[in-house]
Amino acid sequence: MDGIVIGEGVLLDARSASVLTRVLAAAIDLVVLLVGGLALLLLVAALPLPDSDAAGAVLGIVVLAGVTVVLPTTVDTLSRGRSLGKLAVGIRIVRDDGGPIVFRQALVRALVGLVELWLTAGSIAVICSMVHPQGKRVGDILAGTYAVRVRGVPRDAVVVVMPPRLAWWARSADVARLPDGLALSVRQFLGRARQLHPGSRVELGTSLTREVERYVRPLPPAGTHPEEFLAAVIAERRDRELRRLHREDQVEAAEAALVQRLPHGIADPVD
Repeated sequence: MDGIVIGEGVLLDARSASVLTRVLAAAIDLVVLLVGGLALLLLVAALPLPDSDAAGAVLGIVVLAGVTVVLPTTVDTLSRGRSLGKLAVGIRIVRDDGGPIVFRQALVRALVGLVELWLTAGSIAVICSMVHPQGKRVGDILAGTYAVRVRGVPRDAVVVVMPPRLAWWARSADVARLPDGLALSVRQFLGRARQLHPGSRVELGTSLTREVERYVRPLPPAGTHPEEFLAAVIAERRDRELRRLHREDQVEAAEAALVQRLPHGIADPVD
């Protein structure tokens, strides 16, 4: 496998990150989390809380949950698997299918990390990563994720061309916007279909077609090849979005011209 392309158009090396690289990334993230935890502790301590053991216990729980669960989950979700430590060492957490992780997966990794990272000083995570073929820790196994090395630079996505014999159908069909994950899967499939094993190519193309058909009415003519159907849907959605953006630009330009004109039909001054 020569690589996978994620939503940002970045080529990822398909090989898993090494244990040493992950440990280094985790050490950097730990420093960041400790700094964030200290800031959170100072913020909560500045609040007018009652001076009691119960208040102190609540404060401790809030800070602990923030450092061990809330902050890691938020960072991984917003950065799509590239925390500061992972960014520094050139790795990224992705789903098993190569797509960017979402909130649910980030939360699972953080909750499992309470035991395998914090309570055991990372020993369980290191041992699991050393014996797992993809270098996964327990949190990755349960969340369906793994760490990959990022190689190369952003590259242009494969241009999907409208199949000529489906152009008439696509123009009149009701093609709803596809979910981001599904659209990404379709684009990846179309860009790499020729590299796939024939059996896998047919199976994956058929599976994606079934999912995409839920967003299209009416369906294409009987006998349409799945890859042609997928290409038509992606190309039509792209063209419609481009036309919409073009119309919005024209409206904004017209409104800007009106704002700059003088009122009551007074002619604009000539330079």
